[in-house]
Amino acid sequence: MSYFFTSESVTEGHPDKLCDQISDAILDEALKQDPHAHVACECLATTGLVVVAGEMRTKGYIPIAEVARRTIQEIGYDDATYGFDHKACSVVVSVGEQSADIQLGVDEEKNEKKEQGAGDQGLMFGFACSETPELMPLPISLAHRLTKRLAQVRKANGLTYLRPDGKSQVTVQYSDSGVPERVACVVVSTQHAETVEHDQIERDIIEHVIKPVCGKYLDARTQYHINPTGRFVIGGPPGDCGLTGRKIIVDTYGGYSRHGGGAFSGKDPSKVDRSAAYAARWIAKHVVKAGLAGKCEVQIAYAIGVARPVSVHVDTFGTGSVSDRVLEQALDTVFDLRPAAIIADLELLKPQYRALAAYGHMGREDLPVKWEETPRIKDLLKAVSEITQKNVSGAPRMVAV
Repeated sequence: MSYFFTSESVTEGHPDKLCDQISDAILDEALKQDPHAHVACECLATTGLVVVAGEMRTKGYIPIAEVARRTIQEIGYDDATYGFDHKACSVVVSVGEQSADIQLGVDEEKNEKKEQGAGDQGLMFGFACSETPELMPLPISLAHRLTKRLAQVRKANGLTYLRPDGKSQVTVQYSDSGVPERVACVVVSTQHAETVEHDQIERDIIEHVIKPVCGKYLDARTQYHINPTGRFVIGGPPGDCGLTGRKIIVDTYGGYSRHGGGAFSGKDPSKVDRSAAYAARWIAKHVVKAGLAGKCEVQIAYAIGVARPVSVHVDTFGTGSVSDRVLEQALDTVFDLRPAAIIADLELLKPQYRALAAYGHMGREDLPVKWEETPRIKDLLKAVSEITQKNVSGAPRMVAV
């Protein structure tokens, strides 16, 4: 019997995503000047006001207000008639020093074990599945492509009446065996100029946004809801206060996989909320791309100031060609999950985060991010083979954590 699953995405001009991008633009600027900067930067945006707060430790000077205004302008809030404008809004900055207590855990020379520990306790999840070429769930993949397409037609395809704020939502119908069959429903809400008629918006969005993205999955039964209230003129921060880190499900797997709860944006990679979530995705993608499972979820958990994870858990939901416990043992030999190793392997000290702060952090094969590459497939397959042979011969093996 078939079932349905729904995921949503938001555009770069959504107030929460605006805040994520400001936070990550500030982080990028800090890393550009000082690759070892420590940043925890939060943002709030409302009518005529942006507030940036948090903690930072860096050798550089970050023009925070300037970075915020530039980000707002690049997103498209460059006209006062939109209700929010990079020139006219106030930017309030309240950024202090990073806690000395946190430094004790994350600084190698100060840590009692003389290695970089996790910047906080927490649990992170990574996921991959074979539903799409980038190994992401189909609902969130389509939802992201719709919101990205909304921005493209606003900026380059002549739909000049569109404004930066917007959302998408995609419902996919699956067969009882879990194979995506069709798109059952598409919801698109987009901010627009007051002068345009709803019928035109509906026609244009279906023709220029939905069909190019979802075409192969659409059929005569697909339902469309375009600006369901009939009007979306007031948008962005004047329509809804924005906050950094309020779209964590949009940032990952659209609810298809579990989430540890920690946000990414505005945090340097010493925070395992960010770095270990990328590592978990990296590992899960290796497992699926190696043909060891049709879907794979990896959980990693840490204690603050401690480098090695306190636990690593794998779940392949019955799709694995070997047991999940064998995979856990193999992963332990192939991937070093200490924060310093993750940061080095995935090149996380590069300024690269503003581009990730809209349209998802995972599945981004359009960007040169290391956690979407799979260079260790041969090593993983070799480890699985060796462990399987040892298990068959009766030699026990413990997983080190």
